[in-house]
Amino acid sequence: METKETMTLLSLLLSVFTVSTSAEEWKVNVVKELDALVKSCVVIPCSFKHPYGNLPSSKLKGNWHLSNKQDHRIYDEDIDEVIEKFKGRTKLLGHLGQNNCTLEIVKVKDYDNGPFCLQIGIFQEEAQTTPNTTHFFVDNCVRLKILPNPPKPTVTGAKVAAEDQPYTTTCSVTHTCPSQRPNLTWSRGEDGKINELHRELPFGNWEVLSILTFTPKEQDDHSEVTCTAHFKGGESSSATVTVYLKRKESYSYIIIPSVVGTITAVILGAAFFFILKKYRKRISELQNQDGSVWNRLSRLSNR
Repeated sequence: METKETMTLLSLLLSVFTVSTSAEEWKVNVVKELDALVKSCVVIPCSFKHPYGNLPSSKLKGNWHLSNKQDHRIYDEDIDEVIEKFKGRTKLLGHLGQNNCTLEIVKVKDYDNGPFCLQIGIFQEEAQTTPNTTHFFVDNCVRLKILPNPPKPTVTGAKVAAEDQPYTTTCSVTHTCPSQRPNLTWSRGEDGKINELHRELPFGNWEVLSILTFTPKEQDDHSEVTCTAHFKGGESSSATVTVYLKRKESYSYIIIPSVVGTITAVILGAAFFFILKKYRKRISELQNQDGSVWNRLSRLSNR
């Protein structure tokens, strides 16, 4: 009797443990809040886990719905199940069979704030027409922060540029629409070299980075360089940096006076030399003349 009770207790504990473990294996990874620009698009990164091992996408059914109204679906494989104001504007970018539930919303409206939640259904048998297991992730939903105006790009670069030396400035802008990322342009891109990078940031954000390199000239002092971000839907924003030029070092104000002074000194020295030479010759001639007269007088005196 005790053995039977013990077995029953163990079976009950095992059942509770199995249910608890299965419940814990239902997980979803989705951001809590994400920016979304009106008229543009937003991609909500999402992944999930279920307790049924690896299943193909054909045995999984997923939809997104309003948090307080599970029958108000913003995405479903069956377009007829989607509420009117979201029809044609949502789609999954991943495959449910790979546990990817990433959602894209295009042509964002000012009322697309959510919160939006994921629902996953499991088909255990091919013959079934409705999922025999359904899980609602109502405790892990995403809310969109609707932006009426696009974010401004950030322009960075050295405050002072050297004349005739390569100068580099960068422009970056964040967004949440990697499938239709913004385009960055420069006001003087035609005379410079441009490199562009696109990278993923944490929490569903992305960044476009543009690097402009050009060689400033004398006329570029105090000039402005503008970077403009063009977003999907026609919205744009700009940021400007002012270039202050450090001109090349010039030593003409030292070299020219030195050269002139040297030439003048040489000319004056040569003139002085010839004058002195002529003066010495004249003195010698006078001395010779004076000596002849004195000699004559001395002879006359002696006579």
